[in-house]
Amino acid sequence: MPKPQVAVLRPDDTRIDEAVRYLQSLDVSPVADPMLTFCPTGQSPQQADYCIFTSTTGVELAVEHGWYPDEETVCAVGNQTASALRDSGFSVDIVPSTFTSTGLVRELSAEVEGDTIEIARSAHGSDVLVKGLEAAGADVHETQLYRLDRPKTAGRSVSLAIDGQLDGILFTSPRIVDHFFEIAEEEDNVAALKQGVEETIIGAIGTPTERAIRDTGLKADIKPELVDFAQLARRTVQEIVDT
Repeated sequence: MPKPQVAVLRPDDTRIDEAVRYLQSLDVSPVADPMLTFCPTGQSPQQADYCIFTSTTGVELAVEHGWYPDEETVCAVGNQTASALRDSGFSVDIVPSTFTSTGLVRELSAEVEGDTIEIARSAHGSDVLVKGLEAAGADVHETQLYRLDRPKTAGRSVSLAIDGQLDGILFTSPRIVDHFFEIAEEEDNVAALKQGVEETIIGAIGTPTERAIRDTGLKADIKPELVDFAQLARRTVQEIVDT
């Protein structure tokens, strides 16, 4: 009996290699199709009363450009981002209990009136943080540390999905969902794609990714409680096996 085919759509760095090895340990055939490539802008975070990071990539680029906290309140959206800051030798003052921009706005709203806030992230972040913190009375500045572009090689998983050959697809960010469907749109194959994945188990990390999938007209079958790739992969593979 052939092994299930599961598409893994991660950035074109060590994360795709780690994901492939993990899926192989679950006895499935990974279809590695990197859907993100990071393009640094060369910018560095500004000093402010609060500095917010939303990804490990943002932390790494800020450190590369010599950023360091100077009495700021350092905030991280998510445990992985917080860990990246601590691994770089910095203290993390605030990690919202809900690992989302909305969760951080809720946590900071009562204390930031009149303060300056620096948001250091990608060029594709939602306006939730900016609008929410400005509404709370803060002076908000955003530094775009990198862009999330689509690798020229991306698309193998889309072709397999259209042909109905994927048992599972693992989506790990809203931008990856966008790129996946952009490829289908460019080839005028969106309807065929949706038909091809009718029997495919679709997994999503986090509420924003789940929402991005829903916006395409599909739905995520699996969304783990934790923003954790291993949990996403395990639960998706288990659902494939049980189906």
